[in-house]
Amino acid sequence: MRVLVLVLSLLAISGTAKADPVRQTKAPFEDSFRQLEGEDWPTPTDYRNAAGSPGYRYWQQKVDYRIEASLNEAARSITGKAEVRYANNSPDEMRYLWLLLDQNRFKRDSLSERSSTVSGGGKISFTAIRRAKRMQGWEGGFSGLKVTDSEGRPLRFTVVDSLMRIDLPGPLKSGEAMTFRMEWSFPLVETRVLGGRGGYECFTKPDEDGNCLFLASQWFPRLAVYSDYEGWHNKAFLGSGEFTLEFGDYDVSLTVPDDHVISSTGVLQNPGEVLTAVQRERLERSRTASQPVYVVTPAEAAAAEKGKPAGLKTWRFKADNVRDFAFASSRKFIWDSVGVKQDDADNPLVMAMSFYPKEARPLWDAYSTKAIAHTIKVYGDFSFPYPYPVAQSVNGPVGGMEYPMITFNGPRPIKDRKTGELTYTERGKAGLIGVIIHEVGHIWFPMTVNSDERQWTWMDEGLNTFLQFQAEQQWDEKFPSRRGDPKEIVEYMVSRDQVPIMVQSDSLLQFGSNSYAKPATALVVLRETVLGRELFDFAFKEYARRWRFKRPTPYDFFRTMEEASGVDLDWFWRGWFYSTDHVDISLDRIVQARIDSGDPEKEKALKRDLSKEDPQSLTDMGNTAPTVVETDPSVRDFYNQTDAFTVTEAERRKSREFLERLSPEDAAALKVKDNFYHFTFSNLGGLVMPVILKMDFADGTSETIKIPAEVWRKNSRQVTWQFVTPRTLKSAMVDPRWETADADLSNNAFPRAIIPATLKPEGDEDAPNRMKDMGLIVGPDGLATRPARKD
Repeated sequence: MRVLVLVLSLLAISGTAKADPVRQTKAPFEDSFRQLEGEDWPTPTDYRNAAGSPGYRYWQQKVDYRIEASLNEAARSITGKAEVRYANNSPDEMRYLWLLLDQNRFKRDSLSERSSTVSGGGKISFTAIRRAKRMQGWEGGFSGLKVTDSEGRPLRFTVVDSLMRIDLPGPLKSGEAMTFRMEWSFPLVETRVLGGRGGYECFTKPDEDGNCLFLASQWFPRLAVYSDYEGWHNKAFLGSGEFTLEFGDYDVSLTVPDDHVISSTGVLQNPGEVLTAVQRERLERSRTASQPVYVVTPAEAAAAEKGKPAGLKTWRFKADNVRDFAFASSRKFIWDSVGVKQDDADNPLVMAMSFYPKEARPLWDAYSTKAIAHTIKVYGDFSFPYPYPVAQSVNGPVGGMEYPMITFNGPRPIKDRKTGELTYTERGKAGLIGVIIHEVGHIWFPMTVNSDERQWTWMDEGLNTFLQFQAEQQWDEKFPSRRGDPKEIVEYMVSRDQVPIMVQSDSLLQFGSNSYAKPATALVVLRETVLGRELFDFAFKEYARRWRFKRPTPYDFFRTMEEASGVDLDWFWRGWFYSTDHVDISLDRIVQARIDSGDPEKEKALKRDLSKEDPQSLTDMGNTAPTVVETDPSVRDFYNQTDAFTVTEAERRKSREFLERLSPEDAAALKVKDNFYHFTFSNLGGLVMPVILKMDFADGTSETIKIPAEVWRKNSRQVTWQFVTPRTLKSAMVDPRWETADADLSNNAFPRAIIPATLKPEGDEDAPNRMKDMGLIVGPDGLATRPARKD
């Protein structure tokens, strides 16, 4: 019996108590300020502590690559071989390694291809048609895979969709390292047909030069992450959630046609072998130039377009402490460069460089490299100095993608179909500047602050979009930013098809709004409205500093922002990141109250005056004949000679006794003449927020007060808040500057505002008329016929 009682007690402790530590069983109380620590957030460890910092036993793996690869321009493929050194810094013993084979996404039987869906709405784009037909006759993915140990002995490996497991010949113990070799090849995708984050683009229209440019990304098998909080990050790549990888050092040799120019992660090691003396002089001069300098001029690129390669050339690059490696190659590239100074003793000069074909001019000449330089300044101010020696922007078929030291960006000028002249729109110019800021910004998040986008997309896309918004507004205060301003997120916040920000990447709905726009807006609100700039900027910079070249989780970010700012933000994370609630705070009513003086003569006189403002009954107004009381004096008595506002002697006596009992402090309080305004607010959207209240007074003054979010802590649905002033309130408005993403502005004003609108007249549309569309009319016999020709 005692054993049974003990077992039941243990079950109660480990089951019910742990699964539901806080239970509300009485009133329907919704605690929007319930703490996330200890319930929703993982328990701190020695590896990552409760303050949001890396713990004293924090570790991460290190992977170094020595790669030799060649680009086959005719076959549009890449072949490579690599020597990889894997250092096991974890406390665990390892018997196998997992690698990412992201190119396998383009195999016809991949999880990505087989699980893709269509809208089913009866429409299809031309791009979708072309893609479907291409995949019928072409297949991507890695082939020719070979893995050996450092002595050339084969290692067993297993391919699982977009992953590869290498079985080690013996356990790799903690603190040990091992080296293996691998070989591979794969066909590049035609990006504008198949999509993707790399590939090729060929200029083969009748008025084009027939050359191609190549963007190489996810182009070699890369070691997956092994972390303290998840173990192996071996979730298959389905196309959306991007990549978390291990830091390491790269030594990469790339063999391409000898008339190609390469932009790459890393620093060029053999400029004397691949650049002319004049080009090397221009590159050196650009380090101290005030404006970008052409390293490869438009004329040189045009000459290369018209020529043919005489052979091959190998470019060698080195990159230290990076988590990935990408490159671009083409004979079409124009190359410009300028040195950007920054306040960093370890990295005082960054080379900002752009590579682009003539089709990208003049937009790219004017803005690309300058946008890189601007990004380096703004992001450095918000987080830490740019950590690498070069930052590059490459034009090609990829709309926007980032890798260490190199980004791919798509916007170009528009060619007029009739004249062939190139122009660009204001939107195109803003699009180019914005995407370069965004992609170069990713070199901070996640290329340096190494979060896991496949698990938590918002951690790099959202944080980066927040900083992009700051950089855009510092470029031009009228910059047409698409994401970041609170008023721009309202439509998404009230939409039906959405999930919380914290949902895993492959399950997200409305991907861009969820992972880019909403978290970016949340951080803008947190900075401008909740914390203020000083507290936010200190905490955000502390987060970036702590996790530079390390791997944070959302909980490390949340904890750091709270710990460094000194402000409890659990309510904010719960509302913005863990729910699909929206902001809609209604100002329901305002009561103007005053202090009762305790003098019945004064109080009843005031009540009598107020009663005179009441409208007369319609019945009394309509009855014109004299009443009984008016015509018969005998029915009149005491009550006809007094009214409810007549002061009685008993009331006077009671007042005197009350006033005599008061202390001097209480007597003084009775003499306060101020107005006590009671504002009743309703939280209709569910997301608790500070209430920004602007009050306009009869004397012409105004006052705006930020009521903290904690006003909702005891009732998250409706609260009444008091404001005391001698002034007379004329009107009031919630969120007058539209800073909280309030979804319904019509209930923010008191008295309610008249909402302006414009009605656009529309004519009646003709019903479908197949007879008319076929050029027929009704003939004399009532049948459809063609009208007689008029000579």
